[in-house]
Amino acid sequence: MVDQRSGLERLDVGSLRRDQQEKLLQFKINTRIANERYLRSHKEVELLLSGFLREVLTERPDNIREFAADYFTNPELPKKIQQQLMEKLNQAV
Repeated sequence: MVDQRSGLERLDVGSLRRDQQEKLLQFKINTRIANERYLRSHKEVELLLSGFLREVLTERPDNIREFAADYFTNPELPKKIQQQLMEKLNQAV
């Protein structure tokens, strides 16, 4: 049966053997750790996303997809992110 809210089927806990469940859990944990390491080593991702969210909440666009497309294709965005990275580095010193 499909959960209409999420579009996903209900969890079938009996579909995986115990060892498969353990491997899946370990895979999920390792993936989260790897993602966290990546994000911590790439501060530009944090700046990119926080800047986008700030703009969305400030502007409250009617068409979020169009707004996102314009935001992320702005030719000035890389320079803006680089400048913010430099400011963060200077504050840390």
